[in-house]
Amino acid sequence: MIETLLISVLIITLIASVLALLMVIAEATVGNYGVVKITINDSKEFEVIGGQPLLKTLNSEGIFIPSACGGRGSCGLCKVQVLEGGGNYLPTELPWINDEERKNQVRISCQLKVKNPLKIKIPEELFLVKEYTTTVESIRDLTHDIKEVVLALVDPPHIEPKAGQFVQFQVPEYELTDEPVYRAYSMATVPSNNTHIELQIRLVPNGICTTYVHKYLKVGDTVIVNGPYGEFFLRDSDKDVIFIAGGSGMAPIKSILLDMAEKKSRRKATYFFGARTGKDLFLIEEMRELEKEMENFTFIPALSEPTPEDNWTGETGLITEVVRRLAGDATNSEAYLCGSPGMIDACIHVLHDLGMPEESVYFDKFS
Repeated sequence: MIETLLISVLIITLIASVLALLMVIAEATVGNYGVVKITINDSKEFEVIGGQPLLKTLNSEGIFIPSACGGRGSCGLCKVQVLEGGGNYLPTELPWINDEERKNQVRISCQLKVKNPLKIKIPEELFLVKEYTTTVESIRDLTHDIKEVVLALVDPPHIEPKAGQFVQFQVPEYELTDEPVYRAYSMATVPSNNTHIELQIRLVPNGICTTYVHKYLKVGDTVIVNGPYGEFFLRDSDKDVIFIAGGSGMAPIKSILLDMAEKKSRRKATYFFGARTGKDLFLIEEMRELEKEMENFTFIPALSEPTPEDNWTGETGLITEVVRRLAGDATNSEAYLCGSPGMIDACIHVLHDLGMPEESVYFDKFS
């Protein structure tokens, strides 16, 4: 009986080894596409070794396409127009591509491998995105699972973002990744402080970047980021503003509010911030100081599951419930939302019920 079991194990191991060898051979032969030419916006051309995803290939050439998930195909942000050479859509692309984008040959660049000569089109502003070498200036705990990381820019020494935009943080090789990977994080810094980048990074179990930041990152370490990216910034209008966030979604809202305070904005703004219990709240004092500084700003934190130890006397319930109770008629307001996809979708539904048109809602979803 034991001999039979051992023989079975050996056979399975041998088959697995042969399959692994065949995969290596296939990658080296069938997957070897040689030198491939990429043409961008009919004005830039370069040659690359084929076989890698388009997103990674462009990054290696210093052209950075925004990607919140770091190339895992779970955010749908890294879209480019592939006018020639893209081939058929992959099943992993289709959930992120609508009918209009299909007509315009929009592709998910982290899923499309460079196999044939490509002609692509990207927004010209992406050529202005830069890679920055930074040094970790400080790390502090904001909550039990959110760290504030402040990066001092070294080369180039300045960045020019809009309040609310994000950067991509490069994680080096370590136990959870055998190659550098990128993850997107919103900047909490006021844009006038263009020599520093402040990030708020929440620990995600087994998350490649969050684990690295929470377990290994130290003051004095070198960190590579690129950016700025994103359309999440305050529009120039006279509409009242509703901000809604949860957890590390605080970061871009903080940046926008600091910018408004610095510019002496008189727009009416209400910020709804949702947390589970008291230990998940942070920067409350800073928000209260902004209330004093900005006469038309109101901060409304809410706990969905307050504990007796919290001694909470503020708003309770899901943040969507609090918004529905307190926001009032939103017909002439615009909203800026940052949080999980589920929270964002629920908030959009509530705002629609309160009269806010769809085009007045701006959001960042965390995948």
